[in-house]
Amino acid sequence: MAKVLAALRNHWKKSTFGACLLGWGGHWLYGKHCDNLLRRAACQEAQAFGNQLIPATMPLKKATVFLNPAACKGKAGNLFEKNAAPILHLSGLDVTVVKTDYEGQAKKLLELMENTDLIIIAGGDGTVQELHANVNLLSLCVQAAFSKIPIGFIPLGKTCTLSHTLYPESTNQVQHITNATLAILKGETVPLDVLQIKGEKEQPVFAVSGLRWGSYRDAGVKVSKYWYLGPLKTKAAHFFSTFKEWPQKHQAALLYLGPTERPPEEPEEKPSRPPLYVRLYRRLRSYWSSPKEFPQEVAPEDWEELKLSTVELSIATRNRQLDLTRTEDFMDICIEAESVSKGQFVHRGSQKMRDPHTCPEGSQCIQASRCILQLPEGTEGSFGIDNEEYEAMPVEVKLLPRKLRFFCDPRMREQMLQAAVQ
Repeated sequence: MAKVLAALRNHWKKSTFGACLLGWGGHWLYGKHCDNLLRRAACQEAQAFGNQLIPATMPLKKATVFLNPAACKGKAGNLFEKNAAPILHLSGLDVTVVKTDYEGQAKKLLELMENTDLIIIAGGDGTVQELHANVNLLSLCVQAAFSKIPIGFIPLGKTCTLSHTLYPESTNQVQHITNATLAILKGETVPLDVLQIKGEKEQPVFAVSGLRWGSYRDAGVKVSKYWYLGPLKTKAAHFFSTFKEWPQKHQAALLYLGPTERPPEEPEEKPSRPPLYVRLYRRLRSYWSSPKEFPQEVAPEDWEELKLSTVELSIATRNRQLDLTRTEDFMDICIEAESVSKGQFVHRGSQKMRDPHTCPEGSQCIQASRCILQLPEGTEGSFGIDNEEYEAMPVEVKLLPRKLRFFCDPRMREQMLQAAVQ
């Protein structure tokens, strides 16, 4: 023992390095063990769904998974196979996995969606918005033929804004993925709004989070270039962007319509159709009893116009602050003041990396159901639509309220209902 202590004392540098390495290795192994325990518990819970008896005449539910292997710097495929795939297979679902990373898949996507009971999107924010082979996955979901199919979202990407609404916060990635997958099996859903964004010539693009145009978005795109600065890379990207023309102004004209009254939600199961003689009797009675009605003139739409000069403009859905009982449908338009100092710009830039659609003090906030953004000729730059980059151009943004139903954790749905009551 004395010889060991003497050797450690004489080689204290190596001993210190070895102790640190051993401590780090032990912590890493313990983390892997905890992750395996989480996976095992989730698989046991999923197996309870798979062990449920179903009638012999009832077919298995079919689930189509759209997986983006490029998400999370190419790690999404491995994350899905280790954490989500075993849970889905144990639950008794008939699972088909489609990788959204090759050309010529348009026809296959349509065929799969016509024969599926639920859609699962595995990736980050960009996976919902991604374009491949001239197909926008979200646009297919919005179509009338597929809009009633419930959608599950498994967060595998670096940015998963939608997961903050659907699932509880978790610092452990494995737990976050398994919780999201189990929430799909539990079957609770919430309706989410969708934005339809259409240019003058382009096909419409759809978004569940929103659109951003301005200096914060442009600086945020360049954060990864300063990776060598570690935790200071975000502040560095915004600081160096202030070396451009200052203040950075984005000028445009905005036309918008106010909120619309929310219609009552349609029942999921439609009542059975009455017999033919009942329908004929009702038709004749309504024809003879009701007076002839002349078509009423449609009132012209009351558009508001606003000239704006801003450091950043954002148009966002209310999905982040979901209210299941609100009586009006609208999207939030945030016009940030252009009079911002360089220090404030750097500080707010860091906040916007965490919550891109936050609206700081001093901004003009507008609630609208539809808007038209007109840009001056020669305007350069890009839009950020659900964290995907698109060329800046004049666009019309229309709110499609409660267009899609997404699976969510039952705890989150209960919190939404409780918050609405309070």
